[in-house]
Amino acid sequence: MDFVFMLTRSDRTVEDCLELVREIRPLRLGHVGFKDVGVPLPVLERLAQAIRDAGATSYMEVVSTSPEDCLRSARIARNLGIDRLLGGTLVDETLEILAGSPTAYFPFPGRPAGHPTKLGGHPLEIEQHCRTFMRKGCAGADLLAYRATEADPLELVRAARRGLGSGLLIAAGSVTSVEKIRALDAAGADAFTIGSAVFDGSFSPTKGSTLSQLADVLAACGSEAGERRVG
Repeated sequence: MDFVFMLTRSDRTVEDCLELVREIRPLRLGHVGFKDVGVPLPVLERLAQAIRDAGATSYMEVVSTSPEDCLRSARIARNLGIDRLLGGTLVDETLEILAGSPTAYFPFPGRPAGHPTKLGGHPLEIEQHCRTFMRKGCAGADLLAYRATEADPLELVRAARRGLGSGLLIAAGSVTSVEKIRALDAAGADAFTIGSAVFDGSFSPTKGSTLSQLADVLAACGSEAGERRVG
């Protein structure tokens, strides 16, 4: 699986995100992202450029809750030239905004709500949503598997995998251990995101630095420092 390092904590982009991009550059991470909230637009502009300069695929995840803010974030992602936009549920409107741009869209299946976001929904619902996403032209889905409130997280991953077919399945939120990473891999996820578990040290409680936490995440998913851009 691909590891997407999110420069976020508690569903917000961290204020020192630009410094962190410089700090992690020696690891040559292939996938780096952030949320649409937490820092002002000028910082997001510089951050998107810094991720590109590092040679990584860029991600922005929408966690805004109002329809107006979600669509505003989609416009920001397009203007920033983000490679992959994650989240949101206004699929038709978001695809219209992104039309003609290189930004690929991965909406939330199920019923996300609140901030930090929790996920309502059962496997059949998730599978049906994912089939609809692919029919509409999405690149895949952004599944908040370990934020599920109504079903087993891994059952939702397997349901999303069935619905997406060849589409990419990204598992986001509350991936906090080697065991969870391995379970996501076995259930069919193509990628996963981690942010808070690196910053609060909970992924590897005996390690002190961000770089050490990241190295352990990479080892857990079978990746190595030196991954490069995947288009």
